[in-house]
Amino acid sequence: MRYTLKLMLLAVLVALVAGCSTTPSGAGGNWVGHSETGKASFYADRYQNQKTASGERYKARQKTAAHRTLPFGSQVRVTNIHNGRSVVVRVNDRGPFVRGRVIDLSKSAFSSIGDTSAGLLDVRIEVIR
Repeated sequence: MRYTLKLMLLAVLVALVAGCSTTPSGAGGNWVGHSETGKASFYADRYQNQKTASGERYKARQKTAAHRTLPFGSQVRVTNIHNGRSVVVRVNDRGPFVRGRVIDLSKSAFSSIGDTSAGLLDVRIEVIR
């Protein structure tokens, strides 16, 4: 009797936890159209060739980015709010872990939409694929 009750409670707990997921699944699929605004930063030169959370090596010349929750492989349009310039990047890392920042861009992606001497840009991001 006790074993059956414990087993039933465990099954209910597993079902509750599985049903409480807050992040859509798939490589960007359910996220398409999701947008955020905030600050964008870029990777320092010291991260060149370092492994990202996806296992890829960071390359400053590629148009890649880090986001806290978007699935790896998601395509994101990043638009500089002040000049309207935008770039499409592929998420392959996790971060940024600084309050107010919504995305970390590769140096190439950042320089496509703003001056790296600024350090941070006000951006709008939108998942497009």
